[in-house]
Amino acid sequence: MKYMISIVLLASSLFYTSCTKDLGDINDDPNRPKSVTPGVMLGQLQYRIVSSTIRASRNFTHEVMQVDAPRSSPSGLGLHRYIVNPGSVLWSQLYGYLTDVEDIISISTTLKEDNYRGIALIYKCWIYSMLTDGYGNVPYAEATRAAQGNYTPKFDSQKEIYIQLLKELDTANKILSPAKALIYGGDQLFNANTLVSGTNPGILKWKRFANSLRLRLLLRAFKRDGELPISQEITRMLDNPSVYPLIASNVDEAIFRFPGTYPYFNPYFNERQLEWRDGTYFTNFFINYLNATNDPRRAIWARTITVNGQQVYRGIESGYPATTEYQVGANSSYNDAMKIASNLGVMLTYSEVEFIKSELALRGFKTGSTPRQHYETGINASMIQWGAVLPAGFLTQSSVMFDETPTFEGRLAKIMQQKYIAYFFVDYQSWFEKRRTGYPVLPRGTGIPSANQFPTRSPYPTYLQSLNKSALDAAITSMGGDNSTTKVWWEK
Repeated sequence: MKYMISIVLLASSLFYTSCTKDLGDINDDPNRPKSVTPGVMLGQLQYRIVSSTIRASRNFTHEVMQVDAPRSSPSGLGLHRYIVNPGSVLWSQLYGYLTDVEDIISISTTLKEDNYRGIALIYKCWIYSMLTDGYGNVPYAEATRAAQGNYTPKFDSQKEIYIQLLKELDTANKILSPAKALIYGGDQLFNANTLVSGTNPGILKWKRFANSLRLRLLLRAFKRDGELPISQEITRMLDNPSVYPLIASNVDEAIFRFPGTYPYFNPYFNERQLEWRDGTYFTNFFINYLNATNDPRRAIWARTITVNGQQVYRGIESGYPATTEYQVGANSSYNDAMKIASNLGVMLTYSEVEFIKSELALRGFKTGSTPRQHYETGINASMIQWGAVLPAGFLTQSSVMFDETPTFEGRLAKIMQQKYIAYFFVDYQSWFEKRRTGYPVLPRGTGIPSANQFPTRSPYPTYLQSLNKSALDAAITSMGGDNSTTKVWWEK
């Protein structure tokens, strides 16, 4: 009997071992990578980041910059009244993406794939620029090191962060090679996965993105010229276009275009009407300017309403009294077509580069054209970006025409007004530029208490007080406070 039991147990053991081996073979999915490659991570990361920044633009920047305002705001709070809650600028999400970015850098370094490393460096710099411009001092050198046991990273000064970002973007430009393909694929932004006739046009676009982002940051820090070699670096880039190619057409733009296939849909695809347009309306400041110039982008961005039998675009006041409540459906809000638009994933455009050059030319830099020429090209580029056609006579309207005779400030204000319009759905950029230049001049609603000032940063997330108090306190002391009116390094 014992002998028979032993035979049964032995047979069962052999059967189990055989089945386990067979099941292992069966469960080995040939369509799944056996190891993580930069290509596996890149495409998903690209989609997730831009989906977050699009929402940040709508939820934060559009309200604080009077593009739109809530239908009602009875609490007396709200960004349109310059009330900025701690952590209003993305924090956890952006640092989460930076963990993936650092993984791509590490993996691509091991594989000696410099094109992936260069792309990851661009994302790293783009993300950190939003963090530091939104908060000031933030963790940088010691950030994303939890796997190594560092859960309380120090906060680096914004000046030091900018120094490093400018270096990293320079490195990215140098190591990106248009002679090589992304052998692991994954690039959904510029499709730099394959060579075309021996060259990689997608990698050249990545270089243009890197250099255009670098020029954006140099101009952002222009007030600190001398403390850092800002003018020298701008001149070096402008004087060497073959070494530092910039975005030079709408074809080069850094816009993530949603393919509309699962799971890469426009993040507003399933947004309910209540959240999309019934609770928020365009402001008079924004929509009336488009009305006055008969701007063709207006029909792409906004819905009309019926007033006295006519289809019109109508806005509401921003910063209105807490007792005010606007009627549902009685004012213009976001066009429903925007929810499925493939071109909403805007990061950095040809239009922005031309407005940057317009300002630089105004400041005396040699850009190859006049301030007016760059300004007009920037407006037209924005029209093309959104699928609109520049109307005849649009540029000669008094509120649009670039007059060479006014003061420097008058011409700068003109550039920044159109740059503000062109920044539609571009993360936090119009807020950052308003802080840098003072433009556009925003009207002050009667419901904004006199003590409330236009915000110059977001206070840090409150949970940092318990997670990283010592480093946080040091950063606050260094910056001179943790208020929404504390100025960051480049703004002082």
